[in-house]
Parts: sequence; C-alpha cells; structure tokens
Amino acid sequence: MQYLGVSYDMKHIPKLDPGFIPFGVWTKSYLEGAKQPLAIAVERDQGHISVRHTFIHGTPEMKDADYRYVERTVKFLLWSIGGFKVYICGNSEIAQKLAAAYSVNGERAFDYDFFQKLYERELQIIDLPLDQCPASNETPKPIGGHMDGCRIGFDAGGSDRKVSAVIDGECVYSEEVVWHPKKNPDPTYQYEGILDSFRTAASKMPRVDGIGVSSAGVFIGNAPMISSIFYCVPRDRWDEVKTVFDRAAAEIGDVPIVVANDGDVSALAGAMGMNTGNLMGLAMGTSEAVGYVDKDKNVLGWISELAFAPVDLNEDAMQDEWSTDFGVGCKYFSQDAVNKLAPRAGIELDESLTPAEKLKVVQGLMEQDDPRAQQVFEDIGIYLANALMQYNQFYDIECLMLLGRVMSGKGGDTILRVCKEVLADEFPALAAKVNVTLPDEKTRRVGQSVAAASLPEIRK
Repeated sequence: MQYLGVSYDMKHIPKLDPGFIPFGVWTKSYLEGAKQPLAIAVERDQGHISVRHTFIHGTPEMKDADYRYVERTVKFLLWSIGGFKVYICGNSEIAQKLAAAYSVNGERAFDYDFFQKLYERELQIIDLPLDQCPASNETPKPIGGHMDGCRIGFDAGGSDRKVSAVIDGECVYSEEVVWHPKKNPDPTYQYEGILDSFRTAASKMPRVDGIGVSSAGVFIGNAPMISSIFYCVPRDRWDEVKTVFDRAAAEIGDVPIVVANDGDVSALAGAMGMNTGNLMGLAMGTSEAVGYVDKDKNVLGWISELAFAPVDLNEDAMQDEWSTDFGVGCKYFSQDAVNKLAPRAGIELDESLTPAEKLKVVQGLMEQDDPRAQQVFEDIGIYLANALMQYNQFYDIECLMLLGRVMSGKGGDTILRVCKEVLADEFPALAAKVNVTLPDEKTRRVGQSVAAASLPEIRK
C-alpha cells in the first residue's frame, strides 16, 4: 500500500473500511527515509513546553508527504498536549504553510478558534531555526490517591451527576441524579445542581475534609475553560462558569477542592484499582475520552482530547461534524464508529433513532451472534490496535484500560480479542509491553466518583 509516495504494510485491513490508512503505521514507514532534522515545540500554560524531535525528507518529490506528516503531527500534539504557541524549528516553508492553515480563515480555523478560547490568547505558529528550538519544560504532577478523612467525590456527566461520601477510602453513600446541563444556558442551573450534590454527600458524614470533582472538559486549575456541561452557556457569562466549582465548595466550608478531567480520573481509578502506572484509560461512549497517568501515577498536565486527534490519513474518511476534520479518533472509538460501520455491513438502522439507540440495535444483534455485527466490532478492534501503536509513540503505555458503553457485552469482548490478535501479529514488541484490558472488579469498585474523592490532599 502507498500514500503520498510512502509505501507501508498492513496485514489486517478493516473489511468495512478498506481505505483506512493508520497514521502510526504510515509514519513509521515515512520516517525510515527521512534524514532532515526538524523539531516541533508546543507551549502551554505556566511556561510548560513539550518538544518533539523528528525528521522530514526535505526533497521536492516528498514535499506533500513532508507537509502531511508535520501537519498531522502538530494536530496530534495540540489535541494531546494542548498549547497556544507551536514552534516549527528547521523548515520555514512548512512553518508558513501551517501558520496559514491555523488562522481565522485557514483550513484549521476550528482548531485556531478552540485553542484561542481555551487559553484566552491567540494560537501562534512560529518559525524558528533548528538551533533556536525552545527547551523542554515538563512537570508531571501527582493526582489523587489520598484516602484519609471525610471526602466528597463528584462526577459531573452530561446526562447525570454522581456523588459519593467517602470516609477513609470507603464509600458510605452514593447517589445518581438525572440532570440536563447541556440544554441550560444559565450557569445557575449547573451551580445549583453541583451544590445540591455536595450538600447531600456532606450530610452523610460528620465533616468534610476535601472535595474532588471529575468532569468532561479542559481545566486550568479548577476553572472549566472548555466543558460540554456548559455547552449552551454564552461566553459573556463564562466568568461564572470558571468559578462554579470553587463557589459551590465554599458553601460547604473552607476545604480544599480539586477539579480534574474525567479521562484522567478514569486513569487514576484504574491505577488505584490495578496498582500500576503508565496507564491509559480509553472510554468509547458518546465520543472518545482518554486519560493517562505516568509510571509514578502522575498526570502530565496534558489535555489528552484524543477524540479530535488524527488516527486515519484517508482523505475520504468520515468527517467529525464538530471539529470539521477527517479521520479523528471520535469516529473510530465511540458509538459513531459502530453506527458508521453497521450500514456497510448490511445492517439497516432506523434514522429516527438516536446514536445511542442505534448502538443498542447493533449490540443486540451481536448478542445473537449476527455475523454482520461481528464484523463491525472486529473492525473496531483493528482500528484500536493501530491507534495504540500510534498513541504509544506519544505516551509511554504499559496498560490500556478500555471503558465505555461500546465495550459492553460480546461486542466489547470482540474488540478486545481482535485488538490483541492484531497487536501480536503486527506489533509483537508492543503486544509484549502493553496489557490491554477491561476494568477488573477492584477497579470497578473504586469507581469514578470515589477516585475523584481522592483528588485533594487534606489539610492536617
């Protein structure tokens, strides 16, 4: 197989998506002939800088491949690490082309706008000579694992909110409440729901020593900068959003509160339950949610929004409606992946159904051992093995814990089985390194809200 003059090999091709071009596999082949050094540095909040040293071909005939490689790598770095400055060190032509793409009217206008809102400053692509590449400045930080005292753990989901009262690591009370934060433009609604859950949990304990919050979105400190539960809130009320958790906590008392991305808290729950580090949690549900803790069970301070990071270079791949890009993770590791592949397998889905209802139809067929549904989940297993090979180039992964409603039932078992088979056949070194698994019973018992409760270090 060949793409942009680069030949690459794949033993396992998704039968329902034969045009799939895995970014990681193609990159490996591309780099075999690349000799011209290039560095990409990404700067985010508090002066943190991540640097990736790589190579391009730098020849006229490989011009398109060079740009495609660098552009997709920059896209991946932005959505895995986050940042408001990208330094391209060693090739002015590519830097200038990227600067045009990441602009208000450029091909990557969505990304430009997103990161501008996230960091409240303009996203810049900066051209530098190779020898002026900024130095790396990474500071992984501990996350949670504190079990002492009386704690509130809160998980803010898009359709329900869960809260737990936890005393010395034991959950003494837990409740789940349906709410509709995505439909409410007035942040008072979210604030009152959060405060109600806090108060309920507080009433079940003699005191409150700390509060931990798990929520979808990107946070700077405890401030949601981008969050789906505030989807409809206008930007002119965002100051209320940024203080919503701190204000609710203050009503409970002068206690420490820590807010973290729900993907990172899932990874923390896995690390606590399995007592291991270098763990990535990947949840396949409405979208793709990812979290990661390093060997010391620290978080990197990265945003890890891999739902919008590229995994497929096929220019005819399914488009993500929100980010407008093609071949990004949310269309491969979510209910959208199942619903994309099902019609290609000959499964007719009623278009009046919601995406979640369509998933249930395919999962129902899978429980009946329908060969069409079987093929859908086998292909997702192939996607996953190839993406893991790519993700491991950016994260040091020794355990991949799979979560989310797509992983339930026989379909999830098939994804797991095929992923392991493809890893063993195509990427044996990676197969020997990474344990791909579902949460065990201990991890399930820890749970999202209990793991969230462990986030703050309480005052002695």
